[in-house]
Amino acid sequence: MSKQTARRHLAGLTAWDRCAVMGVVNVTPDSFSDGGRFFDTTAAIKHGLDLVAEGADLVDVGGESTRPGATRVDEDEELRRVVPVVRGLASEGVTISVDTMRASVAEQALAAGAALVNDVSGGLADPRMIPVVADAGAPFVVMHWRGLLEGGNVKGTYTDVVTEVVDELHARVEAVLAGGVSPERIVVDPGLGFSKDAEHDLVLLAHLDRLHALGHPLLVAASRKRLLGRRGPGRGSACGLRRR
Repeated sequence: MSKQTARRHLAGLTAWDRCAVMGVVNVTPDSFSDGGRFFDTTAAIKHGLDLVAEGADLVDVGGESTRPGATRVDEDEELRRVVPVVRGLASEGVTISVDTMRASVAEQALAAGAALVNDVSGGLADPRMIPVVADAGAPFVVMHWRGLLEGGNVKGTYTDVVTEVVDELHARVEAVLAGGVSPERIVVDPGLGFSKDAEHDLVLLAHLDRLHALGHPLLVAASRKRLLGRRGPGRGSACGLRRR
């Protein structure tokens, strides 16, 4: 977390004095760059521990691919994939973020030791998500989301991508606050690659100050994404958390 955002410490997590690094463990057969490599629970836990050894401050565990065109898995399968990995990593003292759009998965992952809920829908996909997070008092990532990306449903048309993303995120944050989540427990995420092409992503990265003005730490998932593959080598950065 940068000095600029250190004053906005996220309740429930370590108070980093720099940009924190989020490692990602995809317990799926079909994610972007590592689909299938860590589908086994033992392999997923080892990968999470390896990420921490390499410098990750927290590890994001997800059991459902959100890449464009991905088909949703059922609830039981997502729970089977995610909860044992969360439990295994938490038992090793790893700070865990659970990446899910289902309240039931968030609830069980939190019970298994997760510290943060990272919902790419910002609570829109499951009406129970916000009450579950509020009741648990957990930090919550609110990402900019325009719906599931199944069947090419990208909805990536913008007149002014920065203004529209900021306005839509602001409206969603207000709804999350109204649902009982404390303001000091909210993180915002511009949702790079979600209903956005590479040009949209680059413009958003150039205007993170506008997102930061919403008054919450930022999670920016730019590292090892399609964005960098199309634009050449580089490093993703954020004003709060960064995925790797």
